[in-house]
Amino acid sequence: MSLSGTGNFCQPICEDSSSSHRHPWYPPEIATTDPIARGQLLLRNTLTGKKEPFVPMQARHVRWYTCGPTVYDSSHVGHARTYLSFDIMRRVMTDYFHYNVLYQINTTDIDDKIILRARQNELIRQLELDTSVDFDKLVVLAKEALGEAKAKSDQKKEEIAKAIEEATQNKDSRAKTEQEGLMEQHLVKRKNLDGDEAKIMELCGSSSSSSKDARAELLVAAKSVIAEKLDREKGHLITDHSVFNAHARQYEREFMEDMTALGIREPDVLTRVTEYVPQIIAFVETIIEKGLAYKSNGSVYLSLDSFQAAGHNYRKLNPAGPGGAATSAAEMAEGEGALGGGGTSEKRNPSDFALWKASKPGEPAWESPFGPGRPGWHIECSVVAGDILGERIDIHSGGEDLKFPHHDNELAQSEACFGCNQWVNYFTHTGHLHIQGLKMSKSLKNFITIRQALEHNTARQLRIMFLLQAWDQPMNYSDQTIDDARSKEAAFKSFFREVEALVRDDYLAQEVGWRMADHDHKLADAYLAARQTVHESLLDNFNTKDAMSALLKVINEANTYLRLPQVRPSVLLLRAIATYVTQILKIFGVIDGEDEFGFGSGGGDANATSGGGEQYIETLVSFRESIRNAALEAAKGGDSKAAIQSVLQICDALRDEVLPKVGVRLEDRPTGTMWNLEDPEVMAKELAEKAAKEKEAQISKLEKQLIAREKECEKIKNSMVKPDDMFRTNEFKEWDESGVPTTLANGDPVSGGQMKKKKKAIDKQSKAFKDLMEKSGNNPQEVLSAAQKEVDSIKEKLSSLSL
Repeated sequence: MSLSGTGNFCQPICEDSSSSHRHPWYPPEIATTDPIARGQLLLRNTLTGKKEPFVPMQARHVRWYTCGPTVYDSSHVGHARTYLSFDIMRRVMTDYFHYNVLYQINTTDIDDKIILRARQNELIRQLELDTSVDFDKLVVLAKEALGEAKAKSDQKKEEIAKAIEEATQNKDSRAKTEQEGLMEQHLVKRKNLDGDEAKIMELCGSSSSSSKDARAELLVAAKSVIAEKLDREKGHLITDHSVFNAHARQYEREFMEDMTALGIREPDVLTRVTEYVPQIIAFVETIIEKGLAYKSNGSVYLSLDSFQAAGHNYRKLNPAGPGGAATSAAEMAEGEGALGGGGTSEKRNPSDFALWKASKPGEPAWESPFGPGRPGWHIECSVVAGDILGERIDIHSGGEDLKFPHHDNELAQSEACFGCNQWVNYFTHTGHLHIQGLKMSKSLKNFITIRQALEHNTARQLRIMFLLQAWDQPMNYSDQTIDDARSKEAAFKSFFREVEALVRDDYLAQEVGWRMADHDHKLADAYLAARQTVHESLLDNFNTKDAMSALLKVINEANTYLRLPQVRPSVLLLRAIATYVTQILKIFGVIDGEDEFGFGSGGGDANATSGGGEQYIETLVSFRESIRNAALEAAKGGDSKAAIQSVLQICDALRDEVLPKVGVRLEDRPTGTMWNLEDPEVMAKELAEKAAKEKEAQISKLEKQLIAREKECEKIKNSMVKPDDMFRTNEFKEWDESGVPTTLANGDPVSGGQMKKKKKAIDKQSKAFKDLMEKSGNNPQEVLSAAQKEVDSIKEKLSSLSL
């Protein structure tokens, strides 16, 4: 705990003068207005729905459990949001507040989703190898599967629509909102299915049906619908545990590799469900012995009626009515999983949930006193966390969508087993990650995998993006949020380069101290204010958004300071700011390295280069600057313009093309040229992005020019028509002397109103024709040819840029 002052003094402390010669001392007044001023860490606790002072159960030891992935598929950016957010919080907890954290993550390696996906992939693999199913048979299979998928989709839509209607009639706003959300998701899924249908039907009609490629392409396009059909028909035949285990191991490894690529620290403890089955069975038996769970058809359910009768509370994170009365059908279905088929007939209360599931054909099974089966979805976290962290956990974390039923059911079964009223003291949940208005989800096929995201962005940029958001609130993933992260990264880089150049000089050879009067004081105040804001922000529920704003604000103040006329900067103060900013960014995981300040690759280390490399760079820079200055002076006098321009272009090429390849960045300033060492790969990427943007801007400019020139050509063509020839068409057979039609082709007279309109059009054309003839010197074709030549030239430029 650290205290804050009010700026005032307390009454003096005066010791008895007979025993001490001390004079009175005036203690600074302690700010006690709020927990943050008193140095308390506040944490938003889902159990209470508000920020609470964080107090570990024992000393400064923090036992922290985070739900890990269900490893059935590749992880996406929504997962990155959760695990990066908790990684940042963990780093702040350990590296800034210096708590002793024991951090555990569990891998769910047996679950309904894993079983389904593993079975389906195995059946597709078998189909790929089955040579008896040629292209024509695959077409039949794909069309059948597609028809079944569409029928299932139609039925689902009807069910949701009926549920919305019932909720409306019953004036149940909660159920209506829930079902409307499901309908929105269903429509997205149906749109995806329609897209799949278009691809499938196109490939089914392929003329190259005899080729292996055609069969392979159709299988890829129809994989989703065929896999579901095969699973319904043959899924019960997949019984080999190794199929499910291999599938889980593949995606577990991929997940851990993704976490490493994102710079996320490994947990202190990693557990797997499949390695805890004996402990899970014992855990369930304990709850049965206490009379809080019961067996039914080979499964075991927690009895919510008995649980609450024993004095426990249910749905602490997402409160509902007594006995779970407000638990909706959709929520119960979510709690039972994709393979839940037992219904409510074997339950005493429809809201009771499975601790142990009797395995059906096609599902892995372990022997138990209850019969062959597998762990329920929720039981795993209770058992592995209870085994490692004990019967009292300080923090339990996960994504927003796990609050209910998963985490509420975890709490219930844990408190039932351990006989306590509060198994977890603080629950933290990250907000959803949205893309185009919907939660990023595999089922909606609107997700971007972590690996795809890292193809276009660095791990640092993704981390900065999440640091700029409140961890416990929803956020949008878009080009704008990524671009904002990139711009903030560029701001940090630019500042570090400025300070690096200043530190490189021998500041002790000059005057030291503050030589900019009030400007130095203002910058120092901004520095101290930034440190205070960062500290208070991190105390306030790990508010990295405001902490990052404070860092960027002091950098902006420093940049303004460095741009002052006749600046004589306080190098040590600027170095202190750069070092502090680096320290905080290291704590956030943005920077990894030992440099005093900067992002590494030479930044922040005054001795980054070795072997006299600096001397060569200085010499080269000095040489280039001399040429550049001489050329600029010559240009002012108007001498040898072409040569001067050539010299300047060579200088710019050295800056933009040659030196970046060896990791040297030059920046031309009014006060001279500043150089820094950078990662050549980073610079190459920056140059490529800059070139791409310039090319995009050039294409956009040319496209606008093309539209304008084509309109001009069309205008010239229209203006070339002689006024009295405008309406001499087959539509009419008689005209007056000015070309106004008087009689239609069928002999009927043209109405007076129409003749008036035609006369007005001819007058307008007369003016256009006259203007064109005057402008072209009575040679409009020459003007048209010149305009058309411009159009062709622009098209040629666009074509070359497109290539």
